[in-house]
Amino acid sequence: MDQSKIKRHLNALAKLDADVRRGLQLVRYPPPRIREQGFATFLSTIVSQQISTEAAAAIMQRVRALLPGMEAAEVLQLPEGSLRAAGLSSRKVDYVEGLAQAMVSKKFEPAKLAQMGDQAVIETITSLKGFGPWSAEIYLMFSLQRSDIFPAGDLALRIALQKLKGIDEPLNEKQARAVVESWAPYRSAGSLFLWHYYRGAPT
Repeated sequence: MDQSKIKRHLNALAKLDADVRRGLQLVRYPPPRIREQGFATFLSTIVSQQISTEAAAAIMQRVRALLPGMEAAEVLQLPEGSLRAAGLSSRKVDYVEGLAQAMVSKKFEPAKLAQMGDQAVIETITSLKGFGPWSAEIYLMFSLQRSDIFPAGDLALRIALQKLKGIDEPLNEKQARAVVESWAPYRSAGSLFLWHYYRGAPT
């Protein structure tokens, strides 16, 4: 979503939800988040799992040096141990090689995801080893630019929602999804707002 669409959707949400309206007055509108579609983004998702942003960036720089074309087929031509030497764990190497094999064999074709419904995209991505619902929902939001996605597995998102709504107890994924059900069909903009609110709201 571009900035104008984010503003339109959040303005619509603010009319539906007084807490969003109040939050917008505090932190204003979040910037867009756009990622490219395809192999590079899926590879980056694997690399960044459970490590800091800085560590992920350093590893990705080394991986890009190994894969100058950033294509799946290049992974299968690497000398054994190359990805481990670049900083990936054995498990992540397994995930990357599985992704590459699925793409080369055309069992997984990212170009076809844009023509699928949201749930079908989630099911297709989570069939890959190493990709859970959160990874699939993030791809839907940032790469496919879908408008009604709420990645409830994201802890910062749930903390921000709890704070915005003045809820005393931490929210689990099911509870968080229930709280924002009324935000449809603008939940992607709502999610961007919550991340923005998480970083910028007064304590």
